[in-house]
Amino acid sequence: MSTIDEKRQQMFPKLASDEIDRLRRFGQIRRYAAGAALLVTGEVAPGMFVLIKGRVSVARRDPLGHETPVVEQGPGEFVADVGQLSGQPAFVDVHAIDDVETLLIPPENLRALMIEEPEIGERIMHALILRRVALIEAGAGGPVLIGAENSPDVVRLQGFLARNAYPHQLLDPAQDLDAAKLVEQYAPNPSDLPLAICPKGTILKNPNETELARALGMVPIDERDRTYDVAVVGAGPAGLSIAVYAASEGLSVIVFDTRAFGGQAGASARIENYLGFPAGISGQSLTGRAYVQAQKFGARVMIPCEVVRLDRTETELGLHLTDGRRVKAATVVVATGARYRRLDVPNLSDFEGRGVWYWASPIEARLCRDEEIVLVGGGNSAGQAAVFLRSFAKRIRMLVRGPSLAESMSHYLIDRIKAIDNIEVLTRTEIVALYGTREKQLERVRWRNNVNGEETEKPIRHVFCFIGAEPATGWLRDSGVALDGKNFVLTGSDAPSGARPSNNGSRRPLPLETSMRGVFASGDVRSGSVKRVGAAIGEGAVVGAELHVARADGAAESSGDVEKDSAIIESVGAIGMRIESAPHAGFRRRM
Repeated sequence: MSTIDEKRQQMFPKLASDEIDRLRRFGQIRRYAAGAALLVTGEVAPGMFVLIKGRVSVARRDPLGHETPVVEQGPGEFVADVGQLSGQPAFVDVHAIDDVETLLIPPENLRALMIEEPEIGERIMHALILRRVALIEAGAGGPVLIGAENSPDVVRLQGFLARNAYPHQLLDPAQDLDAAKLVEQYAPNPSDLPLAICPKGTILKNPNETELARALGMVPIDERDRTYDVAVVGAGPAGLSIAVYAASEGLSVIVFDTRAFGGQAGASARIENYLGFPAGISGQSLTGRAYVQAQKFGARVMIPCEVVRLDRTETELGLHLTDGRRVKAATVVVATGARYRRLDVPNLSDFEGRGVWYWASPIEARLCRDEEIVLVGGGNSAGQAAVFLRSFAKRIRMLVRGPSLAESMSHYLIDRIKAIDNIEVLTRTEIVALYGTREKQLERVRWRNNVNGEETEKPIRHVFCFIGAEPATGWLRDSGVALDGKNFVLTGSDAPSGARPSNNGSRRPLPLETSMRGVFASGDVRSGSVKRVGAAIGEGAVVGAELHVARADGAAESSGDVEKDSAIIESVGAIGMRIESAPHAGFRRRM
């Protein structure tokens, strides 16, 4: 049963007349004649429409011209999905059946409505999220990818869209006549595939993620010359936590990420030890909620958008993007997390995306159905991936360099893996060679037992790597932000003082502040951090509070009244964070 059938009442709630009256201050009356379009797939939506009189029809339309009716809506109902929180393109066509009177609430006012009318806002938000889920299930409103499902570039683009909760469809030209005709017309060379047919009719040949995102309007261009209160680099749990806390306090926030929201946590099949979710929750669901929550409070999220350099002037910090733009901010938070560690095998890069994977989503799981696979790693991420893939793969060999899983994996996962028949754990074992086809598709794997030296070679087409990660701090080179010996960012009392003119100088850094004044670090990228989702989110909350202190000190300094000791926030050990408050301008405590 689809989401739209199972949860229709929650997806399409009806507002009472008095509730509509309460919402009038957020919008303006708009009238449409019968047959007029309120929303067009692929066009930027003006906001949420609350229907006062008349009825509208909602239909899905793909770029190939196929149209499917979804629902008819009438007075008291509203037309929107979560994209209208941030001015994203529409995923459906909406036309007036008869003369229609609506209340149009633009994105900035829709966000205000969520805050100022929490009871109504909660019902609206729940409906918008469910509508996006239904669109993803149906693949409605987004691009159509044309290519073989096992093509590395198809998997790459599907992974990008899926990780960003963006609806899309896949058509195999070997099975679909329309797709075959488009390939014949637009992709005479195999290197042109896959094609990406965008809702507005643009046809892209084997695009990279940034090209596809721009064609879809995922990354709006902002030419305004403004300075944000906070710029966050990285949209994993730490970055999203900072965005939520800072934006909810009224600060202007912009968030950058090169690939998708959620970071490594977003790719986790299931998180079972995060407080408040006794049945567990997928990483995508957890971080997807945080992504919507950040936008609800007004944070601007730019994905995909890569920051390549940090600099500062006397008055501001600057982030340089790959497209040449420089974004200005009063404070910057480094939350870039870590990049997946790679196997020490000479020809590894030949097979990345062609049999070697660094996450286990339904897309990769589909490719290894009924096959024998290898999974490398002994941590919780590896354990969760193995448990998820066991329903698809015929057999899973887990290769662990250590003597047992107990050194790095939670006990509940170890017990679960022991109970699964098609998972075999090989300890003190590592991959020593990869072999592939002429087309560089992984074909065989050889591994070695490091105790007896015995080597084994098997026909394996898929290897999943979960062997930890290295800090993503290359873009901080020459910035003045101090790193430790392993390139993690130093903060608080660990950060050296007086090394650079841009340094914190006489004021010691706040607990999560770096060696550069006004620049903070949070989550896995920070030296000494606890590499857990809960810790990253907790650190984001602490940074959110420290930002107020830094901004207040900056204002005091410019007026000649500087408090030398503003470190009123203290980070605590391995299990969490606490906030110790003392009177300080600009700091507000929030539960």
